[in-house]
Amino acid sequence: MKKTKIAVGVVVALGVIWTGAAWLTGKQFESHMDELVQKANVQLAKEMPESRLKVSYQDYQRGWFTSHTQLVIQASSQTEDNALLKPGQSVIINETIDHGPFPLAQLKKLNLIPSMASVHSELENTPVLKKLFELSKGKSVIEADTRIGYSGATASAIRLLPLDYQNAESGERYAWNGGTLNIDVDAKGDRIDMDSDIDSVALTVTNQGEQPVLFTLNNINLKGNSHLSPQGVRLGDQLMTVQKLSASINGQEALVMEGSELKTTFDASGDNIAGQVDYRLDSLKMQNRDFGSGHMTIKLSQLNDEALKTFSENYSNQVQALLNQPGINEDPQRYQQGIDSILSNNLPLLLKGNPVVTIAPLSWKNDKGESTFNLAIHFKDPATAGAAAQTPADELSRMLKTLDGKMVINMPMATEMMKQVAIAEGYQEADAEKLADRQIKGLAAMGQMFRLTQQQDDNIVTSLQYNGAQVTMNGEKMPLDGFLARFMLGAPAGDLPE
Repeated sequence: MKKTKIAVGVVVALGVIWTGAAWLTGKQFESHMDELVQKANVQLAKEMPESRLKVSYQDYQRGWFTSHTQLVIQASSQTEDNALLKPGQSVIINETIDHGPFPLAQLKKLNLIPSMASVHSELENTPVLKKLFELSKGKSVIEADTRIGYSGATASAIRLLPLDYQNAESGERYAWNGGTLNIDVDAKGDRIDMDSDIDSVALTVTNQGEQPVLFTLNNINLKGNSHLSPQGVRLGDQLMTVQKLSASINGQEALVMEGSELKTTFDASGDNIAGQVDYRLDSLKMQNRDFGSGHMTIKLSQLNDEALKTFSENYSNQVQALLNQPGINEDPQRYQQGIDSILSNNLPLLLKGNPVVTIAPLSWKNDKGESTFNLAIHFKDPATAGAAAQTPADELSRMLKTLDGKMVINMPMATEMMKQVAIAEGYQEADAEKLADRQIKGLAAMGQMFRLTQQQDDNIVTSLQYNGAQVTMNGEKMPLDGFLARFMLGAPAGDLPE
């Protein structure tokens, strides 16, 4: 009996401690709300300045074990239209906050890791989201459960509900069967890990011939991790795969891409950023004809960390200023001109550090062979150049240190590809083969006539090198201004500089 009383006393004591800790944690969490919202707005302005949105919270109701509040997303300006939300419109997220140290929502999942809180988030049915809720039969299309540690780190599990939108008048349809998104963020917001899984997406539109075109994507996966460099540039590894993408016109399969994969890897060493982008496609078919497979690898190195950050900040600030111009949303041509100007004015910043870009290789192959393209470019910072450029050659030499490129077109491979194109256009196979043979042989002859290519065995080959003073094209040496005059400016061969 005594032991039973002791056990009961321990349970009661634990209950009192948990109750007090939960109340204290709830109060502690409430005191951090202003800070959390402020950080969200800073991040939103930094990462998505063109959205012109802000976040606030309202109606915080604190209980012993559970609290409730609402996050409100609105346009940052209430006097002008916004691309995402107009003045007066809002998106509201209902937040149910289970207090730590052992939030009820986490206990239900048998998760005994002490946490400050567990937050369940759902969208509120506001006027701006009315149609979305009609499609989901009154349910929030996004639900999230976020565990918040005492350190400030968060782990979110987000569920995307299935949707099926159809427009009987236009014939448009957008459908997907839902998906998941998991995001883990450390206390400082430095390291972010995420993974996403979407089973299928279908999109139906009408082409210019009033025929229905159905696009389908299957097994879409996205995984990644990122961290901030010393200068605050987000780097890391990303992997996106799509098992199959298909397009059908009026019920007939026109295009199938299988095994798409995009992988990026970037990291910093000192002041320099280096990385690699890999893309592969296992199979491309058009109208059930095999067009082959492809692969591309791009490497970048010696990107200056500080310059990249400055470029990013300038771009964000200048885009924000552009979006604040009256009437810019109704003038897409002026908007595009502004974006082009912002890019051209800031791109020279990226040349600080003398970056190197290589493509090795860009390849395409089929049953008959493989064609490749390789390129290595070593840039230099034009800001370090002395006198101002007087000619196009001077301008180019201010930013280009060396270049080495080579393209090899395998003629049997290219002939097979052009044959498949002709068959897709309606030619009989024998006629398509003859046409493709003439096209590729004609391409080889024309390239040699204009001294653009050479033929080596069954390959059409062109090579180009620049060593900072002289250009070598297909073994022929010439000064840079002579190369530009011949191939870029259209000068006769006899007028070329010696």
